[in-house]
Amino acid sequence: MDLVNPLMKQGHIVKEIRKIETFILWLSALLNALNGILMISFSILNPDSEKLLLEGDIAIKPGRSAKKCDDCRWDKSSNGNVIVPYIMSSGYNDAEVSLIRASMQEFETVTCVRFVPHTTEENAINIVSADGCWSFIGKTGGIQDVSLGGGCMYKGSIQHEINHALGFIHEHSRSDRDDYVTIMGQYISPGDLNNFRIYDSNNLGLEYDYESVMHYPRDAFSNTSGKDTIVPKPDPSVQIGQEYGLSSLDISKINKLYQCDICSSLLHHPSGNVISANYPSAYPNNANCVWLIRTPYDQVSLKFDAFDVQSSPKCVSDYIKIYDGASKTSPVLLDRTCGAAKIPQLISSTNLMLIEFVSDGAVTATGFKATYNTERCGGTFYTPSRNFTSPGYPIAYYDNLDCFFNITAPAGYKIILNISDFFLENAANCRFDYLSIFDGDNPASPLLFHSCGNVAVPIQVSTGNSMLLYLHSDGDKQERGFKASYTIKPLKRN
Repeated sequence: MDLVNPLMKQGHIVKEIRKIETFILWLSALLNALNGILMISFSILNPDSEKLLLEGDIAIKPGRSAKKCDDCRWDKSSNGNVIVPYIMSSGYNDAEVSLIRASMQEFETVTCVRFVPHTTEENAINIVSADGCWSFIGKTGGIQDVSLGGGCMYKGSIQHEINHALGFIHEHSRSDRDDYVTIMGQYISPGDLNNFRIYDSNNLGLEYDYESVMHYPRDAFSNTSGKDTIVPKPDPSVQIGQEYGLSSLDISKINKLYQCDICSSLLHHPSGNVISANYPSAYPNNANCVWLIRTPYDQVSLKFDAFDVQSSPKCVSDYIKIYDGASKTSPVLLDRTCGAAKIPQLISSTNLMLIEFVSDGAVTATGFKATYNTERCGGTFYTPSRNFTSPGYPIAYYDNLDCFFNITAPAGYKIILNISDFFLENAANCRFDYLSIFDGDNPASPLLFHSCGNVAVPIQVSTGNSMLLYLHSDGDKQERGFKASYTIKPLKRN
């Protein structure tokens, strides 16, 4: 004990000295900020951070300005992609790792930025769960931290900090912001005014973006309840700031800063159109374009109003391909399709759907026109097997549902459906809630099954290559719903 106590006392003294040093640094920064010399603040989102932060989440590297990023871009490879090596902290759980990677995937889908696991590269971002949400601006040289603490586990927050690391400042700090918003200084405490400074920024010739993931919310740092600190011009009701993720202009800015040669579009409203280039005239040769649909809520429903793409064996020339997610590694909703095919309504399993269109250098056609909107439930399945459930299962399904689950197998195959659990509200003639299964792709097809209550459902087998499930519920009582799976098998030939 005589040897341990001095060491314990020494460690305690070191800790106390570090606390005093941190306090002195903080006090010095505060005094300088009050004098208007060094404009540094601690974010309301990062109250416990020991990092000196500009505008709440921008880390400062000694000897470097955080105002401009003219020489801090990440390097491009020979194929034109921007390579950003990354290290992922082992402190994240599986769900957090999945969310961070999904957030990075959206960058990769619609820009030329590619995040690769770090090996021996000199420069990399180190994603850590430190003290809040913050990042440096652009590539600083060496291994640089991007802090994504527990309060940052939202796609918009993750993409916000990563976008800082790519070289972007806050939207409300750009040089022309006073043409687009009014800063209400009377509702901002003096110590927080430095979060609203204007920088001599490179705006890339692109317009101000109220919807940018880099824009502060309208009440940021407000010291008066119900009073906004950022008011749009000329229409004060314009929505600003969001946490869904990158905006269309965010993507345009990345692609312009890094001179990405990529054809991509983000569609992030509840409904809209997807149209091939030049439609209804012929689309161009050598096209390679993607449309990422990311609705604010529910699932994506896509319906083609017109489709005419050059036909070729196995669609090796021109084709459209659709994914159930935000990347080309997501499950396929519709595999390569060409010609004048009739495409059924497609429903994703989440609020994300990716459309890929490719053409070669020869024959073209008029292309396609489609509309998308949101659906509360349903699905479109083309894979050889899949598990799916009613929405909310095993908790009660929602009220006032009309859900369509459309299963399509290749020609010459049949579908075997197994519903292992089934419990819908019971009523005479199933007049309230029910599940109907059709031997085909529409409700006019022969009826295979129609029931409600808590019953055992026999195995259902289609006579052709499609099967449709229709779930209906009213506005009153709901039960746990159903759990289903299917496989496909070749039709027997005579």
